[in-house]
Amino acid sequence: MSKRSFLRTAAAGALATALPWPVLAQADFPGKPVKLVSPFPAGGTSDVMARMMADELGKVLKQPVVVENIGGAGGVIGTDRAIKAAADGYTLIQTGVGQNAVAHGLSVKVPYDSKADFIHLTQVHQGPNILVVHPSTPFMKFQELIAYAKKNPGKLSYGYTPAASGHMAMELLKQTAGIFMVGIPYRGGGPMMTDMLGGTIPLMFINQDVALPHIKAGKLRPLAVSSLKRNPLYPDVPTIDESGFKGFEALSWSGLSVARGTPKPIVDKLEAAVVQAMQSSAVRQRLESTGFVVPPLGSAEYTRFVAAEHDRWVKVIKTAGIKGE
Repeated sequence: MSKRSFLRTAAAGALATALPWPVLAQADFPGKPVKLVSPFPAGGTSDVMARMMADELGKVLKQPVVVENIGGAGGVIGTDRAIKAAADGYTLIQTGVGQNAVAHGLSVKVPYDSKADFIHLTQVHQGPNILVVHPSTPFMKFQELIAYAKKNPGKLSYGYTPAASGHMAMELLKQTAGIFMVGIPYRGGGPMMTDMLGGTIPLMFINQDVALPHIKAGKLRPLAVSSLKRNPLYPDVPTIDESGFKGFEALSWSGLSVARGTPKPIVDKLEAAVVQAMQSSAVRQRLESTGFVVPPLGSAEYTRFVAAEHDRWVKVIKTAGIKGE
């Protein structure tokens, strides 16, 4: 080894020795597999989104990203457990409308603050709810349903799963349109869909990806979508915004976040990696093929979005007098 090479190697070794361990750990991040906590059971939309991101993000980070499903209390239990893990970047948290917006409006104490306790990296998916009716009903257009509900308060019933985005969409519609319909709660989307397809309940809001096969089969009739723009999978179905209720919007959404206190160099690496994963053709095609919209990317956009959704749904819930279970 030449004298110059020896001195360069020695200097590098001395610098590494002088750097504190946390700095070295940040520089090498990630040096082991990363966990992504999805606070819902396997098989639902949230789980599908989490696994899609885990696959693509693992390629970018060059480390496995392992999804851990921790369900319960509308996403609150898993979210609380994840936010209490070490703030070192090795625990990603799937944030979303239920656990990070709706939950804060319910009377049950939420053990975290979605505005203060998280660093939101980027939004992952965004999609509308579809207002569907059973084909046995006479309603062919959204305005016909609203007109009937206004003339016949309490005569229409609808299904909902408490605190889900479809529940919130219906509460917002009732408040916006000034109508009263009787809600029938279900503990899960499966039983609710069974009753809907059987004609036991006449209408509901449901995520666009879940509704699509039943609409294609003619088992459900779509009347309106809850996004501000028409959905590409439902180009002939009007928005509620264009149907007389300007500004109406009620979305299903999720994103990725980490706990407040995670070192900035690691946050920056994760944000860049997640945005890169979201820009891949595989992710974009997966989202668009099921009617989801690729949202604006990045921490700043997602942080603003979460705060706005938090305030929107807390207000709707308080106005409706909805209580947590």
